[in-house]
Amino acid sequence: MKNKLTNRDKQAQETKRKLIKSAHHVYLQNGFEKTTISQIIKNAGVGYGTAYVYFKNKHELFITVMEEVMQDFFNVANQEFRPATPEEACSRIKNQVRDYMSLAIKHRPIMKVVKDAIGSSEEIESEWGNIRNEFIQGITTDIKHSQDKQLVNTAFNPFITAKNWYYMNEMFMWELVDSDNNENLELIVHQLSLFYTSALYGVSDS
Repeated sequence: MKNKLTNRDKQAQETKRKLIKSAHHVYLQNGFEKTTISQIIKNAGVGYGTAYVYFKNKHELFITVMEEVMQDFFNVANQEFRPATPEEACSRIKNQVRDYMSLAIKHRPIMKVVKDAIGSSEEIESEWGNIRNEFIQGITTDIKHSQDKQLVNTAFNPFITAKNWYYMNEMFMWELVDSDNNENLELIVHQLSLFYTSALYGVSDS
């Protein structure tokens, strides 16, 4: 049986949530470089001493914001992938690519800040590396499953293939983030999926 949260626990959660929400807003408004933790604390309306209990600096706060945004992407990537046929695998992969790229468009404003922050902060760059590795590990597991089911040639090294696939997706994700329109979305989805699935699953374009 889980212990009920005390009023103090609830207040602590609410304070932390205020800081994260404030950080998201201020980073969107000012960008990563021009944002200070003082601005975030002031906007959140909490005491300085209280704020520093939860986050020691703006880098730590931004990592929390970034992780929350990326959870939407992980929800797509972590969908159960247990195809019974190459055709089913290809259909699901194409849908995942579309959902992933659509999230990049949906979160475009904050993802632009994420891109700038990765290039400005070693802490954030390191955390992005952790996020990237988690995606690659998930893709590796999916490829191994397809190989176990004899849907994919075992000559493909799962990890190297997964890493290659992830980096292609990330490259085009940033392209969509940097763009001010969504005209190339379906073309990117189609070409990425075709490249990957024709190589692994041997399914030609329909």
